[in-house]
Amino acid sequence: MDELLIKLSRCVELGKIDKVSPYPPDMKGQDGADELARQALDKGIKPDEILEGALIPAMAIVGNRFSKKEIYVPQMLMAAKAMNGAMKHIKPFFQSGETKRKGKFIIGTVAGDLHDIGKNLVAMMVEGGGWEVIDLGVDVSAEKFLNALDNNPGAVIGLSALLTTTMENMKKTVTVVKEKHPSSKILVGGAPVTMDYCQKIGADFYSPDPQGAVNYLNQLI
Repeated sequence: MDELLIKLSRCVELGKIDKVSPYPPDMKGQDGADELARQALDKGIKPDEILEGALIPAMAIVGNRFSKKEIYVPQMLMAAKAMNGAMKHIKPFFQSGETKRKGKFIIGTVAGDLHDIGKNLVAMMVEGGGWEVIDLGVDVSAEKFLNALDNNPGAVIGLSALLTTTMENMKKTVTVVKEKHPSSKILVGGAPVTMDYCQKIGADFYSPDPQGAVNYLNQLI
């Protein structure tokens, strides 16, 4: 693999956003994901090669380490920020259609729930996995999810809830979406959510961590 991609992958894995980023301390003053992604493009490395050769493998390592509790939310967020630093250089190629994404993923926290850290982590991991993410934010009604799916046929939906009191709205959203788009795939997650609840409300998949969501999405391709 190109040495630049190896360095870029390492920066994402360790959360080195750019040259001025003080984290991690032992990489202070070195180019980060931001600079290395730009250099890779300038060198003629294709955007999809950067994604497949550096960003996706790095985020997979981060996701697996998070699943094993070898790292925690702060390290995960730093890695996601580094990934975003690289993605800003290659996103224009996706938007122009020059480079293809794996698919579209609509995500949001269900109505009545304002928690977004878990939702944001999943969104970042899924984008780092090569998908286009449509983030609807928090307190998202069933109708808003349905409208987003109407505008993005074939997209996969991710629902997040952190409160037991808002899990009922997760159920409502699944019902509304499945009535109109019975073949659509819906992922659910959040602290109070379980696989039993996922099956009970008619959703397609539950994961206790972001990497599980990425793995499931990749199986759908």
